[in-house]
Amino acid sequence: MTWLIALYIFMLAAFTGYEVISRVPSILHTPLMSGSNFIHGIVVVGALHALLNATTLFAQIIGFLGVALGAANAAGGYVVTDRMLAMFKSSGEKDQ
Repeated sequence: MTWLIALYIFMLAAFTGYEVISRVPSILHTPLMSGSNFIHGIVVVGALHALLNATTLFAQIIGFLGVALGAANAAGGYVVTDRMLAMFKSSGEKDQ
């Protein structure tokens, strides 16, 4: 695959992702985020695979950034889910 094809695929994926996410109502964002946390784990596994198979320094840097950002995204998803679930607890349960 040439760099031009890879860039084209990346741009199409970014545009498609933006269009899909921008049409989700804000009230559905948190439940969808909590339901898609497993996808972030798959992203981290893919980034680890890319990092371990990197042969140049630039590829290793990109792979490391992919792992770091994917892990941060997964952790953020679980934090958002925890905060969302805390909203449904009664006031007496929040102290525990």
